[in-house]
Amino acid sequence: MTTAPGRRSSTFTRLLRHGFTDPSAAEQLLDLDALASVRSDPVLLEALGATADPDLALRGLVRIVEAGEESERQVLLDTLVTAKPLRDRLLGVLGASEALGDHLARHPRDWQALVTYEAIDLHPGVAEFERGLADAVDPDSLRVAYRRCLLTLAARDVCGTTDLAQTAAELADLATATLRAALAIARTAAPEDAAQCRLAVVAMGKCGGRELNYVSDVDVIFVGEAREGVDETKAMQAATRLAAHMMRICSETTVEGTIWEVDANLRPEGRNGPLVRTLSSHLAYYQRWAKTWEFQALLKARAVAGDPELGAEYVDAVSPLVWGAADRENFVPDVQKMRRRVVDNIPADRIERELKLGPGGLRDVEFAVQLLQLVHGRSDASLHSGSTLEALRALAEGGYVGRADAAQLDEAYRFLRAMEHRIQLYRLRRTHLVPADEADLRRLGRSLGMRTDPVAELNKAWRRHASVVRRLHEKIFYRPLLDAVAQLAPGESRLSAKAAAIRLEALGYADPSAALRHLEALSSGVTRKAAIQRTLLPVLLGWFADSADPDAGLLGFRKVSDALGKTPWYLRLLRDEGAAAENLARVLSAGRLAPDLLMRAPEAVAILGDPEGLTPRSRGHLEQEVLAAVGRAGDAESAVAVVRGVRRRELFRTTAADLIGSYGTEDSPAEQDHGALVDRVGSAVTDLNAATIAGALRAAVRERWGDTLPTRFAVIGMGRFGGHELSYGSDADVLFVHRPREGVSDEEAGRAANAVVSEMRRLLQLPTADPPLLIDADLRPEGKTGPMVRTLKSYEAYYRRWALVWESQALLRAEHMAGDEELGRDFVELVDPLRYPMEGLGEDAVREIRRLKARMESERMPRGADPTLHAKLGRGGLSDVEWTVQLMQMQHGWAEPGLRTTRTREALAAACAAELIPAEDAQTLDEAWVLAARVRNAVMLVRGRPGDTFPSDPRELAAVGRYLGYEPGHVGDMLDDYRRITRRARAVVEERFYGAAT
Repeated sequence: MTTAPGRRSSTFTRLLRHGFTDPSAAEQLLDLDALASVRSDPVLLEALGATADPDLALRGLVRIVEAGEESERQVLLDTLVTAKPLRDRLLGVLGASEALGDHLARHPRDWQALVTYEAIDLHPGVAEFERGLADAVDPDSLRVAYRRCLLTLAARDVCGTTDLAQTAAELADLATATLRAALAIARTAAPEDAAQCRLAVVAMGKCGGRELNYVSDVDVIFVGEAREGVDETKAMQAATRLAAHMMRICSETTVEGTIWEVDANLRPEGRNGPLVRTLSSHLAYYQRWAKTWEFQALLKARAVAGDPELGAEYVDAVSPLVWGAADRENFVPDVQKMRRRVVDNIPADRIERELKLGPGGLRDVEFAVQLLQLVHGRSDASLHSGSTLEALRALAEGGYVGRADAAQLDEAYRFLRAMEHRIQLYRLRRTHLVPADEADLRRLGRSLGMRTDPVAELNKAWRRHASVVRRLHEKIFYRPLLDAVAQLAPGESRLSAKAAAIRLEALGYADPSAALRHLEALSSGVTRKAAIQRTLLPVLLGWFADSADPDAGLLGFRKVSDALGKTPWYLRLLRDEGAAAENLARVLSAGRLAPDLLMRAPEAVAILGDPEGLTPRSRGHLEQEVLAAVGRAGDAESAVAVVRGVRRRELFRTTAADLIGSYGTEDSPAEQDHGALVDRVGSAVTDLNAATIAGALRAAVRERWGDTLPTRFAVIGMGRFGGHELSYGSDADVLFVHRPREGVSDEEAGRAANAVVSEMRRLLQLPTADPPLLIDADLRPEGKTGPMVRTLKSYEAYYRRWALVWESQALLRAEHMAGDEELGRDFVELVDPLRYPMEGLGEDAVREIRRLKARMESERMPRGADPTLHAKLGRGGLSDVEWTVQLMQMQHGWAEPGLRTTRTREALAAACAAELIPAEDAQTLDEAWVLAARVRNAVMLVRGRPGDTFPSDPRELAAVGRYLGYEPGHVGDMLDDYRRITRRARAVVEERFYGAAT
């Protein structure tokens, strides 16, 4: 049929609608004489469109029809359109496997193997496959028969008759039948060798576990014994010849291709050892020389061919060795190292497409399951399975893996194995790489049932399942507690105190005896609380061990549990909220500050399970809560007690968010933008302190004057408080300003303002369980000798007449924080001309600022402190950067609006944008300032008290390192990096601050 130029035929459109990617080529194939009788049959087109690759399926069908005898062609086509089972099977295979299409083109009659649809045909076993291979008498005929059996197996797979586990088991059964057939051919070829020896073939790996791939090396071990009256040496030589011949029959490539490689490298001594050993020789090696990985491999040993009695004897003999492997020294670390080596050996350009060995791949699941089997299988025979999925199910049923975790791993493993099967089925090649080609990905996605947007759906599902595997594998596989559990003597149900103490010490616990007492207190008993904590503790102990202070983490967990263990929501939170338990572990083991805050009100642990719980509250929200609490309180002290409780809770929220952001979790990596971490802490603590002061101010006024103070009153933040750069241990630098209300005398207003200040300071420093907030007003005019509070007019008079350059510099940080907003704005307007002087600073003022800075460096550095490691006053530290930025603000703020900010990093960025400092220098200063600020935060978090230098205690220093992102054992690198970064910053300060032109 011809179509007008430029117009598409209706067949073309139908082909496009049915999923053909090359409708023009498909249309030409349908027009061939070979398909004349079926080309217009809608059933055929529908069936082709349902395959993974309609184009490939149609090409394969044409090849089969053209390759067949004339008399058989019509039989095939008639059967194809009338018998749905054949149609689905044949076209399904042709659309998924180019290699099986090639086989059918070479052997066109083999399509008839897909016609039968009896019940026994749906789930064949070894016996059925042996019948299918029975006529094979040489390697070529064995290959043809093997492919014919594989054809029927693949058809059941792609049509969904068998699931993943059944398909893998059938592939292993077909491999078993093939090994038996190959051994029979080898024996027939050398009857004299067969007469001299007994030979057993033991399957290992995926074949042994009955979970084989379409194309995989079949791992085996050969066991031989001399027949009665035969010399053992001669018998072993004969057995070796038979084994080698059997391997060649399966592995060699002939005109009919190859079956698969038979790999015997898992035998004792690997390639360097004899191919066949006696049973006693095997046992002697395993008992004396075997490595941990060899026992892990033996977990899947299964006799499959040859002498069945000898094979069973071998499996029975090695089984006790397998299930005792976890008693070996360094068992768990050995397995972990082996896993890491596998990942490390993957080429970088392939790791993202590696389905088996890459992170979140199949091997992650298999290794984790095998490790748990070996550890717990000594006393629980239900775990003695070579199948990954069966073992995973048994681990869940036995309580060794959480049911939800097991279900997710099962689903992910099945999906990844299905991907692997479909990838290998296409060309019957051994590969574990996800293809990069769009057409291959489309076929792969469609073969897994994804039809709307196969490539996008496939990539999304693959990444999701790999992410699940990665997360759960690390949770299970790297549990340091397994080290301790693995030391259980056979038959014991709990650790011996000595063995557990040794292992806890190895995990980093400084006081293993105390740790054991905590574990016993937490996990003993039959209560629901103890049961849940027994489930949690293995994972928690691993997270504690990953910190710088595991002992503190475990002790903190016991304290929190003692306080909250009877509250249902606490146990439910830790059990059901995936992030809550890990967040709690990170917070409890990272230092003293956060646990101290938590212990004063353990119910704050609920913050860790709320998805929004770690987000700092806004100042408006905090002030609303604080002022409402003050309004409900009976007196000022009660009111401020509530306010300080809110502050403690919010400090805990901030510290927890900071620690978790710095450490990272299984679900989210550590925050890479350290500047953002510092800014969040500074802003959160500033807002919190401002709200606290607002609450104390309201309480002090309400106690004596009711709703209205005789004078308008405002609190001005200064220093780091005004700059929104507070660290955890910072005082609140402030100025107090008031303006008498109409009709109130200056004396009465002054007395009221001073009384309010005194009461606020008293209330905020009352001895309670909550941390005090120290208010420092030393930056006021005349310093400590000047009045604590002044009127706005008094400030104006003082600054107009007496202000020194350092006071103008200090006012760069002035910002209204609490009290009368209008008065606060008026104060800021008053000081703007002082801090941003018109036309900038004169030379005398610049010299004075430099002189003051040099004097501060020489006089205020603590005696004995290392100036290269002092975060505040040291070389390239906070003071260096801030004075450099503030000098630019005072010189250019009048002309550059971006410089008119109280925040150091904002001002530095504005100076860079205004080209007042090169971008490289600005980056150097910013990096040093952020690092120094993080060091101060880290010291407070770790020690529970403020400090400007790195701790001298090794454990505290290591904790600071972990907070800053350094792995254990790298505190030297941390100090070197700090010195290097601040040294570079000091060089910029020397040029820009001390040497800059005015």
